[in-house]
Amino acid sequence: MALKLSDYKTDVHNDWCPGCGDFGIVNAIQMALAELQIPNHKAVIFSGIGCSGKTSHFINTFGIHTLHGRVLTFAQGAAIANPELTIVAAGGDGDGFGIGAGHFVAAGRRNVDMTYIVFDNGVYGLTKGQASPTLKLGEQTKSLPAPNINYDVNPIGLAVTCGFTFIARGYSYDVRQLKDLIKAAIKHKGLAFLDVLQPCPTYNDINTRDWYAGTDIADDEALKTHSRIYKLEETGFDPVVHYDEVSELNEKLSQALIKSLEWGNKIPTGIFYKNEIITPFSGRLMDKIPNYMDNPPAKQNISSNGKPITDVSKILDSLQV
Repeated sequence: MALKLSDYKTDVHNDWCPGCGDFGIVNAIQMALAELQIPNHKAVIFSGIGCSGKTSHFINTFGIHTLHGRVLTFAQGAAIANPELTIVAAGGDGDGFGIGAGHFVAAGRRNVDMTYIVFDNGVYGLTKGQASPTLKLGEQTKSLPAPNINYDVNPIGLAVTCGFTFIARGYSYDVRQLKDLIKAAIKHKGLAFLDVLQPCPTYNDINTRDWYAGTDIADDEALKTHSRIYKLEETGFDPVVHYDEVSELNEKLSQALIKSLEWGNKIPTGIFYKNEIITPFSGRLMDKIPNYMDNPPAKQNISSNGKPITDVSKILDSLQV
């Protein structure tokens, strides 16, 4: 029997603020899982701390609500232990680029086959709107007593330099494009990163839904329909690395980095970079453990009747001084 969108919804009460972009992101994840027909028991949603941390409660799959800044470590562990699972990690911009920034960098080096979605609104929404790492220098949202004195992190640029092999940006109010990006991220063989711009109607009174729609760009009523958001795929932009050549790799990385710097009146969404030539972490493990995919850690028996059956004597011997 085909799975329906409703099969990925839960009855857990959602207390996000009305108008929050988080709703669109969760809807897009549910739509993507339904269209990909991923069985509920074959998917796991990991979430960190913050408003986005509740994501795992609202999607009817296995879910793990983890620690602040540690969502990537939990998710990577599950993906390595059981490569048959579809792993999606969800976290906020503070969670991912503040306390979790070190794990973000390390994850790019591994290229574990999973998807990481960041809910990016420029503030710490759960703790009364402090400036997050993605809020621009000099901007002052409604809860800040003074303008932000820190330079902002560029999530796309950081992912480019860290080694993520799929890098994209979506917008929470364009649910259909976002759903397609999530599907592409899940199907990607390697580590996929999706930065999702989303208004925080309670604390971020700068990057609002109207701001993204461009209603403040011009006084002329005829020009107020100009959205700041545009789609890379509609411009002929090609993010895919087609050949295993240094020249093409550098070209694709450079164009992704250049596009990531666009902001203000032109904000690109879509896929910035996609490289399936680089071997995923599972392939690297198979070089050392040939039967890894057939016998991953999750399938190995480590106890019987409550007693351990794993022989770790060789490991202990190697640790002797």
